[in-house]
Amino acid sequence: MHRRDLLSLLHRHRTPFMEEAAHVNRALDFIERHENCFDCDLWPGHVTGSAWVVSPDRERILLLHHRKHDQWFQPGGHADGDADILRVALRETSEETGLDPSHVRLVNSAVFDVDIHVIPVSERGPRHEHVDIRFLVEMDDDLEIPGNDESHEILWVPLTQVSRFNNNLSTHRMVEKTRRLRNPANVA
Repeated sequence: MHRRDLLSLLHRHRTPFMEEAAHVNRALDFIERHENCFDCDLWPGHVTGSAWVVSPDRERILLLHHRKHDQWFQPGGHADGDADILRVALRETSEETGLDPSHVRLVNSAVFDVDIHVIPVSERGPRHEHVDIRFLVEMDDDLEIPGNDESHEILWVPLTQVSRFNNNLSTHRMVEKTRRLRNPANVA
């Protein structure tokens, strides 16, 4: 994948959510302006990849209690210069769950969600933005998930309980998208 491939994926992405549509437009502009958008040392911001991990029945979501940020998130992380952001999302999911990549099944290679969020200043660098490109993946929820040292805990959370762990607008949006996947007749 090349930067142009990501731009193409984003141009094809459709969303009924106004705030996400704004993120898509900002992401397109950012990626067009920065050839090195996948470099984690690009300080206005950089592209990251993550996965919204669902159980096969779409009833549960995998969340990780991130050690550094002390918050619950979906798996994901820096591209570290890799322009194949789908590969990044899948790699990060495997690394952060501690599972072999064969257990991480891509549901669809289309973008599932786009979010741009601020990362506060830290010893790693200045305040900056993550242009997070998210993909939908599935994992068996009966597997033991060993995790790694980046998380305090990893849980399968019922879809109806996700907001108790993370009530960010983008998480709410992905929960709603998952509900719509479960019941396509209700999609407006």
